[in-house]
Parts: sequence; C-alpha cells; structure tokens
Amino acid sequence: MLSDSMRAVYASAPTPDDPLSALVVGERPAPVVPDGWIRVDVRAVSLNHKDLWTLRGVGLDHDQYPRILGCEAAGLDPDGRRVLLYPLLNTPPGASDETLHLPAAQLSGARPGTLAEQFTAPGSSLLPIPDHLTWEEASCLICTWLPAYRMLFTKAQLRPGDTVLVQGAAGGLSTALIAIGAASGLRVWVTGRTPEKRALARRLGAANTFEHGTELPAPVDAVIDGVGKATWHHSLRSVRHGGTVVVAGATTGDVPPARLHRVYFHQINIVGSLSGTREEYQRLFTLMNTTGLRPLVDDALPLSEARAAFKRLSDGDVRGNLVITLP
Repeated sequence: MLSDSMRAVYASAPTPDDPLSALVVGERPAPVVPDGWIRVDVRAVSLNHKDLWTLRGVGLDHDQYPRILGCEAAGLDPDGRRVLLYPLLNTPPGASDETLHLPAAQLSGARPGTLAEQFTAPGSSLLPIPDHLTWEEASCLICTWLPAYRMLFTKAQLRPGDTVLVQGAAGGLSTALIAIGAASGLRVWVTGRTPEKRALARRLGAANTFEHGTELPAPVDAVIDGVGKATWHHSLRSVRHGGTVVVAGATTGDVPPARLHRVYFHQINIVGSLSGTREEYQRLFTLMNTTGLRPLVDDALPLSEARAAFKRLSDGDVRGNLVITLP
C-alpha cells in the first residue's frame, strides 16, 4: 500500500539573502498520479544551481512554496526499468526542438521537483539509462551531460579535429564538455582558476589548460562560455573569424559592453544553448554506451545530508557533480 507522504528536500519559503535557511529535509505529500502518467521511485538526484535560485525565490511566486527541490532524477519505473526524467514534460515526442518550449514546460518552474522519494511524469518523459552507469552517474545526464552534448555538436557544430575552448574546468557542465569533447575527437582547451582544477581538466582529456584570461596559442573554432561577465571579452578574443561562441549561462553576471564591433567585424556567431532534445539524448546515449564514458561524481550523500551538499554547491566546492542518494 502506497503511503500518502514521502521524504523530500524542499524550500519552505523564498529567502533571497540566506537561501540555505529555507532548506528543509522532511515529509511532503506523495505525488498524485494523473491519468497517463507514471510514478517513479527515485534512487539518485544530481544537485543543480537552479535549486539555489528556487531557495532564493527566483522565478516563482510566494504562493508556490513550500517547493520540492531537484531538477533531474534517476529511478525505477513500475516495471523495474531504470529511467531518467526528461524535464520538458509538456512537449510531444517528435517536436522539432523541444527546448524552444522553455521555460513554461521546464520542470523546475512548472511543477514540484525530484529531490524526494518519488516523482510522477508522462511515460514519454522517461528516458533509458546507459547500462554501464551507476544510479549516481546516471542522475547527472539531463542537466549537465545532455546540454554539453548539444552545445558541442548542435550549437557549435564541431567535428573531429576542431578546437574548442571551455571556460571553466571543474563544474558539472565543464567536466561533461571536456569528457565528451575529448572522446569525440575534439581538441579541448580549458581555462581554470587554480592548478588543481586545470590538472583535473587534463585528467579528463583536455589537450591543454590555461589560467583565466591567458592569450591562447591560436584561435579556436568555438568557445563554450557559461561564466559571463568575467570571461566574455576573453571568449571573443579567443574565437577565430567566423567561429562560434556558445552562451551556456552567466554565473558572474551579464556583459556590459558586449563588444559588438568585434562580433560583426570578425563575423562571430553568438548562440544560446539550453537543455537538449530527446534525439540529442539518444545520440549521447549511443556515444556513452560505445565509449564507456562516465560522468564525474564528486560525492554522493544521503538525503539527510542535503543541507551540507547544498552548502558545498553554494560555495563552489565541487569537482563534477554532487549527488543525493535514496535507498
């Protein structure tokens, strides 16, 4: 018999100035299963910076709290299959580009999160897990590895032998970009703030690493920049004429000025990238099964230690991904 409550990690209220003060590990109502949806028992959830925004109250009204955190999850469906949640719930399979339906269909803004013992989703939003991955590794695929694949091959349109610069060396997205790019025949260059982070990038397959802002030996075919203000001018200086800068975020803020004269004079392509499609996931799935690629999991902690995990995420004390596990 199913319980009417479950353990979860949730934001009790929006707290912009002290987000972790609103984080609660406790009981929440078990999810109701709509017609045509499926209940999934969660085994692992990878933490994401979107959860910190939820704790701060970004993008949600006050009446939407308490709010279960979590943007992705790996778990078991009722038939015992290992599945991942594809978060674009309201887009039909076969749409030309499901990601263009954001933000309305995005999990973190449309319904409760996944950092709980259970979640529900349409069957079409449950994707298979590569056989060689652990629960913890699988939980990292949708919010870091799938976007990384899209940035490299759909948005930047890179091919084996091309050179890509990744701004940042140690986070979940950066480590995914390095590993996928190296395994696919790209020459991956990486910037990192510390010798330790640059050494990690080399272990993951980076061909060369540099301190932030360093002039590169040659222009690159593409730059992946999720940092924003702190790296933007370096990204524009580093890309070749006619190359591409993929905007993957802005963790250090927006970019004044944008240096548009350089963009048009050098014919630089500036493209944004967010999430990924089911088709891109299938290509990533094939690549991982063929190469044996695995996400880098920094640490896996039980639900009871969620506050400590989010503190590390907030402090930037992460190499790869932090994961919460459930029995």
